Amino acid sequence: MSACLPPDALGRRVSCGTDYGTVRYVGSVSHTAGIWLGVEWDDPQRGKHDGSYEGTQYFKCRHPKGGSFIRPNKANFGVDFLTAVKDRYGLNDKQDAQYGAENTVVFGTKTVEFVGMDSVAEQQRQVQLNKLVDISVRECAVSHAGQQEEISRTCANMRHINLSKNLISSWETVIAIASQVQNLETLNVSENKMKFPSTSTSISSAFSNLKILALNQTEITWTEVLLCAQGWPALEELYLSSNNITVLERPDNVLQTLKLLDLSDNQLLDGNQLHLIAHLPRLEQLILRNTGISSIHFPDAGFGCKTKMFPSLRRLAINDNKISQWSSINELDKLPSLRSLQCNNNPFMDTEKNPETLIQLIIAKISQLEVLNNCEILPAERRGAELDYRKIFGNDWLEAGGHWNSEKNNPSEEFLAAHPRYPSLCLKYGAPEEGELKGQQPLTLKNQLLTLTIKCPEKPEQKPVEKKLPESMTIQKVKGLLYRLFKIPGSELKLSYESSKLEGKEVELDNDLKPLQFYSVESGDCVLVRW
Repeated sequence: MSACLPPDALGRRVSCGTDYGTVRYVGSVSHTAGIWLGVEWDDPQRGKHDGSYEGTQYFKCRHPKGGSFIRPNKANFGVDFLTAVKDRYGLNDKQDAQYGAENTVVFGTKTVEFVGMDSVAEQQRQVQLNKLVDISVRECAVSHAGQQEEISRTCANMRHINLSKNLISSWETVIAIASQVQNLETLNVSENKMKFPSTSTSISSAFSNLKILALNQTEITWTEVLLCAQGWPALEELYLSSNNITVLERPDNVLQTLKLLDLSDNQLLDGNQLHLIAHLPRLEQLILRNTGISSIHFPDAGFGCKTKMFPSLRRLAINDNKISQWSSINELDKLPSLRSLQCNNNPFMDTEKNPETLIQLIIAKISQLEVLNNCEILPAERRGAELDYRKIFGNDWLEAGGHWNSEKNNPSEEFLAAHPRYPSLCLKYGAPEEGELKGQQPLTLKNQLLTLTIKCPEKPEQKPVEKKLPESMTIQKVKGLLYRLFKIPGSELKLSYESSKLEGKEVELDNDLKPLQFYSVESGDCVLVRW
């Protein structure tokens, strides 16, 4: 704890026990003696008022009870970077003092002192610090860089630094530390509420080799990101979670090397904000979890065409949002490089009660998808999903003007808007035949469920599993389910079943397009899985 008051106390970050805050006032308070600090606490429950006392407003808080007054000797203003490193890694002077007696040896009645042992200990410390490559001083109350060039002399080989949840008050402090680390590649300064430059400043070379930067919970705005990004020429991964970023701007001449961008837990005004970052040429992964977006649209591309936006985007996370229309999922098929999607916890997923059907609809709608909600999509599963999609919406296609004869085939704009991939599925597998569509049950009709036991004869250690499956479920769908259930590698499954009524007789389930009921599978039967 710092008993004396730093001259730059106003605006500094402080801790008091386990609580963190920002000094908003330094001075006297009426009818009291001595100097007080007015602190706005990160956790408003730690405070007592809004910065006013007995009718006088000494400072302002965002929360009506987010502030309080404390004495300077109760506030921890932090330590310099190297002090924190030495404390964290047990390389400080205090430990030398504990073992100071080892500098003397007793011969009989004489005590002989080894002169220069202190300098030897210092040299050993120096060697150990210079070996450190990956340094974490999270929650070590780091507030400033320390003496100029001291870090570069002491920790010359650092490449990865975790500075999260400290007492850093400004981006200038981060620059002062980073500028002394020649080959800095990874930097985490999350959970430091600090001031960032609001106008263009001289570009520092401190981050010339930086590849990964985490600025979660730092209260940075997107405008400030773009200003600072002028000094991040090689940055590949940028984490900006929980910063109240609501508005984006086009990143002109900055962030052009970025491969990953995390904007999760920022409430963006709308999905159209994404168009402003859509032309980052190397962006491969975009994390938009819990950003409040309700729709996705790429207006530059029509049905069945690819957008010029997000040209390199392979992995997209849009889980925990407000997307309610399947049209947004249709739009994702326009992304030319998309291979992986996370979309759990969105309202559109509540429109289909059967989770297997839901997964198949998403797979069928996005042609190049290989991973859905962290599960690999195997070729057989994709084929089954697309065939089922083509069959399920076949009658709608016919009613909308679709036809087996290509000269007469003219589905309506409305149908193509709802099912933009349908024409390509017809090209891939052929138009659905009339016999396939006869008696086709509506998607929402609840089919009779069969209670089946699933066994793997080739894996006797695998316990049998009981599953309830619709009797109308195709063999292809059953295989897709079993791939995920047993985490079987991408080989071809062979299914058969044993009837509970005909002991010892095994029937092959050899046609992927036929439903379970075609083979007279009944509740109580046992499905055998081989590969």
